Amino acid sequence: MKLIKTEDIKNLIHDNDTVAISGSGGSGSAESIIKGISDSFIQTGHPKNLTVTCGISPGNLTEDEVGMNMLAKKGLVGKAICAHLGMGRIFGNAIGQNQFPAFAVPLGVINHLYRAIAGHEIGVITKVGLNTFADPRIEGCCANEKAKDLTPFVELLNIGGHEQLLYKSFPINVAVIKATYADEEGNVSLEHEAVIGEQYNMAIAAHNSGGIVIVEVEKIVPKNTLRARNVLIHSSIVDYVLVAKPDLSLGEYNMPVYRPEVTGDKRIPLKKITIRPLDERKVCGRRSAMELKKDYVVNLGVGMPDSVANACAEEGISDDIFLSVESGPTGGIPIGGVAFGGAINPDSVISTAEQFDAYNGGSLNMAIVGLAEVGENGDVNVSKFGTRVTGPGGFINITQNTKKVVFMGTFTAGGLKEEIKDAKLNIIKEGKTQKFVTKVQQITFSAKNAIKNNQEILYITERAVFKLTSQGLELIEIAPGVDLERDILNQMAFKPIISPNLKEMDSKIFKNQKMNLKI
Repeated sequence: MKLIKTEDIKNLIHDNDTVAISGSGGSGSAESIIKGISDSFIQTGHPKNLTVTCGISPGNLTEDEVGMNMLAKKGLVGKAICAHLGMGRIFGNAIGQNQFPAFAVPLGVINHLYRAIAGHEIGVITKVGLNTFADPRIEGCCANEKAKDLTPFVELLNIGGHEQLLYKSFPINVAVIKATYADEEGNVSLEHEAVIGEQYNMAIAAHNSGGIVIVEVEKIVPKNTLRARNVLIHSSIVDYVLVAKPDLSLGEYNMPVYRPEVTGDKRIPLKKITIRPLDERKVCGRRSAMELKKDYVVNLGVGMPDSVANACAEEGISDDIFLSVESGPTGGIPIGGVAFGGAINPDSVISTAEQFDAYNGGSLNMAIVGLAEVGENGDVNVSKFGTRVTGPGGFINITQNTKKVVFMGTFTAGGLKEEIKDAKLNIIKEGKTQKFVTKVQQITFSAKNAIKNNQEILYITERAVFKLTSQGLELIEIAPGVDLERDILNQMAFKPIISPNLKEMDSKIFKNQKMNLKI
């Protein structure tokens, strides 16, 4: 192991290298190493034409010079292979504008792919992604037009009469890893990290590919002082270590201040939660919470699904379920916003790859995720809108392998104004954008797959609830105060099946008081 400085990066990463970058949105990004790559390119024009690969791209959902945004210089990146491409807005925009080819790969798949690369395996063979945009019969994980000109990343196989997808392995030249400490011999620990993520799998994949491993840490400690169980990357696979102090100016991004409550080192009393006002988000959260059962293990997606956790807290049922995050934590309260990925007071924290081992096998009882665009047949798109490319993150693994899935969101978008009064929903101004469309732009969730696998699928909005059937979407509930023709059917690009047992949503959802919900 050799100690280096940021300016040394220019001598370690070369033109056309494939670089694996750790991080999960606002957690675990090796900011100083990434800055070293960016600075070198600005000063010398090298390294150029890199292939970059990551899980959830490091970034804070802005155009700030952090995370993957630092690599969004024209010519620096030649290709991207990531699960989520949009946490750095500049980086995501570059992909949407077709500046370089990009493949958007399900998060569980790319984590397992790093393991396959380490083992010199042909790739990952899995059912995950069938009939979605990851399927080569549709888009083959292509996030933009330039990707379609490259050798296909995914192949369709038939094994024993069953369709499977092969996501192909590729060698990794450099792994860029964020950790907590390294000892004098190069053993690396992650005890202060909120997310274990892909760090080890990236490192061993690079090492076994004949590449190098560069680790950014907060501090070098004497040898033999790290607890063996905290050392996740052994010195034998660590080539270079860069010591960098956390950047406190970035706020919550990258967890610059050690928080023992997110690592399990300490449990803290949760402050009295701020109860949401009675609005459309709360309505969606309450109605979704009504689907929960005691001791369910539940994955909540980022964004509006946060309102489910808030509804559970208000109703005093938070301890009756276990919330799980695809990045690794289970139990406790998931952290929202820019630091999404960690959890406060988790019961366990495992690697992302291990979490998806469990998810793929059906360990989740239920998933509650976002609803951005819904097709007539029940397909859902959350990964691409015009030239705005985000990628699927863990969405495909989660929604294909969970028996019960709830998609939630407002019925329309763009300027929607509503009020809830006298236990009724009043639509003051309709949203400009219809979410229920004839055909989604990109298939992130396949209704065809769900029907085949007998999944229970609900679509919950503030004014209507639908369920998926083999004939398409069936409207089963409408909000009190809502007109079926004006407020629902006229705001959809297609006419759903209308249940003969159509009923009003429970009036308790629309009252400004506790529902006294029991699960």
